[in-house]
Amino acid sequence: MHPMTVVSELPAAAALTLLRTTPITRLIADAIEDMVVRGELLPGERLNEVELAKRFGVSRGPLREAIRLVETGGLFKLERNRGTFVRKIPLAEAAHLYELRAGLDATAGRLLCESITKKQLAELRSLTTQMRGTKETEIAKFHELNLRFHDQITEFTGNPALIDTYRKVAKQLALFRRRNLYAPSAIQNFAKEHATIVDLLERGDADACANALFAHARGGKLRMLKDGEMAGVSNDQ
Repeated sequence: MHPMTVVSELPAAAALTLLRTTPITRLIADAIEDMVVRGELLPGERLNEVELAKRFGVSRGPLREAIRLVETGGLFKLERNRGTFVRKIPLAEAAHLYELRAGLDATAGRLLCESITKKQLAELRSLTTQMRGTKETEIAKFHELNLRFHDQITEFTGNPALIDTYRKVAKQLALFRRRNLYAPSAIQNFAKEHATIVDLLERGDADACANALFAHARGGKLRMLKDGEMAGVSNDQ
């Protein structure tokens, strides 16, 4: 994925503003992080500077600067004389992140119930419709829709501190959230839960919406822990 991909998906005016105000190293760093979120780079995998420089069409200098940026985001770790690797997040740490995410989701739902617009509701409805039309085998497609759905709810609150914190946590949990989709009937069950959340947003039921989002995230935590135990993954991995 070229760092200009995200730019090309924006309206012309917004894309021009982004290019003028965002250093190329930041765009590359965001693209590398996105590779982890989408499952292109896996835990424990080493960043190949030669391949990445070729992929993004830049020299090693800007690429290394971008890699230094991504190391501060929690998804990567630098090992001296070895390079930069995608972090392996222990189950215990992931469980703590899920608890934090559950609280952030609940807060976002409660806030959004007070201000959601018809246009925002329509956008969320469109995502749930696409989810319901996704086949059980289309894991990557549903994963992308799932990430967008929860990110949109948070973004629609208009609370910069909440948005920034949520996105940092969501990036670190991306691998575990994707793995949860492999369970039987997971996609259709999650699609129904998302549709219920939108119903509650439309009704403006802040308490019920917050509770539904909290339970949805906690369910992800429990599935992750169960899968980890079945796979024999230790908490100190």
